[in-house]
Amino acid sequence: MDIILSNSSNDPIYLQIVNQIKAMIISGELAEGEALPSMRNLAMQMRISVITTKRAYEELEREGFIESYTGKGSFVKGQNAELLRETNLRQIEEHLTDACEIAKRSGIDLTELQSILEILYQGES
Repeated sequence: MDIILSNSSNDPIYLQIVNQIKAMIISGELAEGEALPSMRNLAMQMRISVITTKRAYEELEREGFIESYTGKGSFVKGQNAELLRETNLRQIEEHLTDACEIAKRSGIDLTELQSILEILYQGES
């Protein structure tokens, strides 16, 4: 599991871990039932405190992304398909909001922005 921490990020380390693991679960990179590294192993790999990884795992469990079992570890929880769709839609809306703001500042009209989106969308399939 590749997690990249950024010293220049405004997010605390535990939140960077949470966001990246959530993204891996949402994208399907981490499958239902897949074991996560132990808190201690992840802390050693990342060269951070076990307290930080514990906080990240607790947040992921609170948000319903993982399940933890004493003595067994933490595992990716089965996700509700509708919840995953809503999460993805929220991310898309955030990115498109940013794109719209940049387009407006740059004098790009809606028609041109739609054309750009169509090209990008079709190019990815």
